[in-house]
Amino acid sequence: MKSPSEPDGHIDAAGWLLGVDRSDSPNHDARPVEELIRLIVIHAISLPPGQFGGAAVIDLFNNRLDPAAHPYFAGIAGQRVSTHFFIRRDGHLMQFVSCRDRAWHAGISCWRARERCNDFSLGIELEGDDHTDFASAQYQTLNRLLAILQSSFPIEEIVGHADIAPGRKTDPGPHFDWLRVALHPTTI
Repeated sequence: MKSPSEPDGHIDAAGWLLGVDRSDSPNHDARPVEELIRLIVIHAISLPPGQFGGAAVIDLFNNRLDPAAHPYFAGIAGQRVSTHFFIRRDGHLMQFVSCRDRAWHAGISCWRARERCNDFSLGIELEGDDHTDFASAQYQTLNRLLAILQSSFPIEEIVGHADIAPGRKTDPGPHFDWLRVALHPTTI
């Protein structure tokens, strides 16, 4: 039997992956007309930095982060950011923005001489940081998710946030093992 956050392999017509938890973020807008989803960007996030679990990441993506809850939150509580998918340390998968919409995950970015990567990418946040190895359950969920996304959209490449925003971002960081990522659906 599947867990409540295990994808069933189908993205519905509205762009939602069936079989996973959903928390609709207000931080998204429409993609440019007829823009194809060609890129997947892998990120890492922990709130507060270096701490895992809790609701802070979910609250950030839903504009509910309490700036008084932790000193670090005061500087980021007003940010309007989101992602399409979030994978917790235990492999639990959530979706915040429809794949059909533009999530606000990449910021100032460039891929193959094209700026504004949010226009043509999907964002996947992994609960993690630059100092901690990612969990096996996260790689398992990530690989299942990547296979589904690659079979649903004309994905040309999977990159880290640091690859499209060098000097500005470091994630998914040095503890992310790219050798554990199935970059093509046929390798799963």
